[in-house]
Amino acid sequence: MSQTIKLKKGFDLNLAGKAENKTIEVTQPDTFALKPTDFNGLNRPKLVVKEGDNVKAGSPVFFERNEEDILYTSPVSGEIVEIKRGEKRKVLEIKILADKQVEFEKFKSYAASEISGVSKEDALDQLKKSGGWTNIIQRPYGIVANPADSPKAIFISAFDSSPLAPDYNYVLQGQEQYFQAGLDILKKFTTGTVHLNVDANAEVSQIFSNAKNVQLNKISGPHPAGNVGVQIHHLDPMSKGEIAWTVSPVGVAIIGKLFIEGVYDTSRLVALTGSQMKERGYAKMYAGASLNKLSMEGDNNRVISGNVLTGEGVGAEGYLGNYHNQVTAIPEGKYEEFLGWILPSTKKLSFHKAFGMLTFLNGKKEFEVDTNTHGEERNFVISGAFEEVMPMDILPTYLFKAILAEDYDDMEALGIYEVIEEDVALCEFIDISKNPLQEILREGIDLIKEG
Repeated sequence: MSQTIKLKKGFDLNLAGKAENKTIEVTQPDTFALKPTDFNGLNRPKLVVKEGDNVKAGSPVFFERNEEDILYTSPVSGEIVEIKRGEKRKVLEIKILADKQVEFEKFKSYAASEISGVSKEDALDQLKKSGGWTNIIQRPYGIVANPADSPKAIFISAFDSSPLAPDYNYVLQGQEQYFQAGLDILKKFTTGTVHLNVDANAEVSQIFSNAKNVQLNKISGPHPAGNVGVQIHHLDPMSKGEIAWTVSPVGVAIIGKLFIEGVYDTSRLVALTGSQMKERGYAKMYAGASLNKLSMEGDNNRVISGNVLTGEGVGAEGYLGNYHNQVTAIPEGKYEEFLGWILPSTKKLSFHKAFGMLTFLNGKKEFEVDTNTHGEERNFVISGAFEEVMPMDILPTYLFKAILAEDYDDMEALGIYEVIEEDVALCEFIDISKNPLQEILREGIDLIKEG
């Protein structure tokens, strides 16, 4: 039965630079990169290619040694031109010099009416061989799902409440057939409910409202209302030993296209956002695309694959992350402020009224932010603010302290199975101690997973 959830806790970052609902023509870059670091929990990738090899979109590039049948595949066709390694020869990037015209590996295709008749075994085999399985993320831990597990439910958040987030109604227009096929394939892997969650305060596209074989839930409230982890917490909370799967709306459509067209096509409309982006709108890009064809204002910018809270600063020569549907450009903040961090201001965006109290008088003003942290890292200050922006029955301050103390019992008791980095990103943003809370949380998740 559909549910309506109204959230009060949270904080919306109203930033300048939202993408207009228009498609921008961007020249396809010369190079793409598949990065093992995009996949949490992937510790031991085994390459199946070498420099000089030619691949197609959907050709295997590497696999995890502990899950050899799940293949991580190329997003485009072309030549492997560089395998970049880090410490202890850890694979960081596999760079591909792309063909002018993308060629795809061919997998079995089905008519839309045949999808319901595809067996679970055949669906699993095609997903694992094509790279499509990597779109399915497991909770807890936020890692690529284990095909041997049977999730209690599957959750899809059809809206993103992050700063300058893409509009999925626009991103997925015209992909109704692929989206429904993806839902039908996913339903084969659970005896539970497939939850499709929409924004209760916005117009809902027919691609979501007409979706079949799902439970359509309405969620309202400030960010992080669009986070699938927050939605799981209120719809069907996680307990120790339970497993749920999550898939992004774009991932659902990619899976559906894999079965309808027989190709693993990672292209998507990517929102080009931020005050330093010259033209803001949506550009068709493949996963792993180089960002060097995008036009920015000025040279001193932070180019982020993703949003300002959870994205990765990759630079103008960096690459689009595998799971990202947004690129953000904001100014660097390499300057010092004499008491600037404590003086009231009409220009600063702050959750704390004591520091940015005048901003609360500006209604829906859009703020141009930079990367300045307005302070430096210091010892934990317990202010109670974290609980005001986290709409979950979790005590984040004590969870972070349990992680730092490597107290496994307290980590479990305080809800580490329910959260990943995006769920604590607002805590990091408002933290007056300037601690890397998302990084700390991932360290705790890795401890629990390996313990």
